[in-house]
Amino acid sequence: MPASNLQISGLCKRYADFVALAPTDLDVAQGEFLTLLGPSGSGKTTLLSLIAGLTQPDDGQVCINGVDVTYGAPYERDIGMVFQNYALFPHMTVAENIAFPLQMRKTDAKAARDKVMQALDMVHLPHVAGRYPRELSGGQQQRIALARCMVYRPSIILMDEPLGALDKKLRDHMQLEIKRIHRELGTTIVYVTHDQEEAMTMSDRICLMNAGSIAQLGTPADLYFRPKSVFVADFLGESNLLDAVVTGRAGDQVQISVQGVAKGEAMAYDKAIGNGKPVKLMLRPQNLQVHDDAASESVGGMLSAKLTDIMVTGSMTKLYLQSHAADGAPLVAAFPTNRRNSQYQIGQTLGLSWLAADAVAIAG
Repeated sequence: MPASNLQISGLCKRYADFVALAPTDLDVAQGEFLTLLGPSGSGKTTLLSLIAGLTQPDDGQVCINGVDVTYGAPYERDIGMVFQNYALFPHMTVAENIAFPLQMRKTDAKAARDKVMQALDMVHLPHVAGRYPRELSGGQQQRIALARCMVYRPSIILMDEPLGALDKKLRDHMQLEIKRIHRELGTTIVYVTHDQEEAMTMSDRICLMNAGSIAQLGTPADLYFRPKSVFVADFLGESNLLDAVVTGRAGDQVQISVQGVAKGEAMAYDKAIGNGKPVKLMLRPQNLQVHDDAASESVGGMLSAKLTDIMVTGSMTKLYLQSHAADGAPLVAAFPTNRRNSQYQIGQTLGLSWLAADAVAIAG
């Protein structure tokens, strides 16, 4: 793994009795795209502000490229920032906006012009150099803000929900643009969002936060397929979570008992989960196989449920069901839209099965 160019040790922030960020440790590798993800009030923006030097910590340390910058000013940190509101100077042309950080660093005028054009080429907007921000679309303004941030090649770029003000189509396009620029520059990016899909799409790793602490840190696949807590399973993507009890274990695979399930198996990555332990069985909607009745058997498990609603979202169809177990737990199954959709009827009893490798038992 590449060397870290951002190290955070024991960093914390409190406001009176409110803990905005509990003591936190985090290493970010050179060239990594790390996303800080979480609900409102989870601490992600507080952590980004502490890294940027916009907020002073109560304790802990921030090191960038091996230098302690914990109490240093933002301009001493070799960072760039991109905000949701673009923060472009309305009275300056695009070229002047991009050149501004170079002027602050007293860059030679000719070298500055060359760097500005290189930055505009990077964001595919060399033809707007003479325009003013008001003459650009939202997506163009966001790309100019990105160009201004990267023109002086900071070692770390911090992005605070930069796509939040854009419509979905433009946001999807900008995600691809940011990923392309990240690959070309190889700069470390720390990105804040509350959008799960955006985090899954763009990140090398996701730092999922909750109540001022890191709930789980890992690749998108780690968090999606191997959540360490019910919060992670429930927050990232859609999940079915059923109450279950472990009845046996062999390595990472456990046998489980669930109301309404004749037999069940799942993966359990927490070594502390043993026989008799209550767990939550996580089943992703797309990993549930739908059968016309509940009589079939499968490798992982089977339960029966009543179909309560059908939703066609375009390429995917979702079936909403109510388990026949005593608790009547709601369930969702999802699959690509096709002609099978018409065969299902509201009120129909269906069988739902899964493979052990697609189910996860999480400590309850």
